[in-house]
Amino acid sequence: MATGAEVLTMLIPTGGWAISGNDFTGITFIEAKPITKAAFEAGFAQYDAWKADQDAKKASDKSALLERLGITADEAALLLS
Repeated sequence: MATGAEVLTMLIPTGGWAISGNDFTGITFIEAKPITKAAFEAGFAQYDAWKADQDAKKASDKSALLERLGITADEAALLLS
């Protein structure tokens, strides 16, 4: 189950908000355009699919980069250690 912060990160990725807890009443819009309570609550249902899509894109991008470099993931980890 997604947290309120995760949902807000999905809906307003540029930030400008703060949240305390997982309820709409805990959101403070600092520099972000406010969203509706309905949009926030709908975000909980959308989050898992959005997150899976983000993870798949990241894995695809990583694989493409490793292929362009001609190295394996283990070799890349060695370079970064």
